[in-house]
Amino acid sequence: MDIHEFWGVIETARSAVTADKVFAEALVDGLATRTKGDILSYQERFDEVHGAVYRWDVWAAAYLIGGGCSDDSFMDFRAGLIALGRDWYEKAAACPDSLAGHPVVIDAARAGHDEAVFDEDANYAASDAFERLTGDDHAFYEAWDAYKTSCGRHEQDADDMGEDFDFDDPDEMRRRFPRLAALYLRDTGH
Repeated sequence: MDIHEFWGVIETARSAVTADKVFAEALVDGLATRTKGDILSYQERFDEVHGAVYRWDVWAAAYLIGGGCSDDSFMDFRAGLIALGRDWYEKAAACPDSLAGHPVVIDAARAGHDEAVFDEDANYAASDAFERLTGDDHAFYEAWDAYKTSCGRHEQDADDMGEDFDFDDPDEMRRRFPRLAALYLRDTGH
């Protein structure tokens, strides 16, 4: 699966979202119609785009939007960026402060909610779809290990995450993320 097909899978799932079906469920439904090989290839692309936004600036945006952001939550935030679709993912990757223009982020800030963008279940769509096909909740991880080995793929060390800075410094956050800070730091008195 190339990157264009990957984003096509994401967009198809996004278009299947309803009031009763969240993105991750729609994604699992779509992946479960594919072959096991397709699901593994999807996971490979997912890991690539997920890893590409493993950066301090993106983490800081998640920190503002989420009212804090642990390691696990940052994993969910990056999955949520993917769930927003290619256009918003690429905007956020280029300039995390651009998320201040996304309607979900704006609405969440107004309502005082901290769950905007975070999508834990999207991290596990491939394994859930694989389980649906095989009936075995361990089959994905065994197949994934074999797939990575056959492709010569190994776990990567974290690449350069960019410049680390103090997420709890409101002046620094305002300087780096003026639009998100205007939404999330307006009542801090700083």
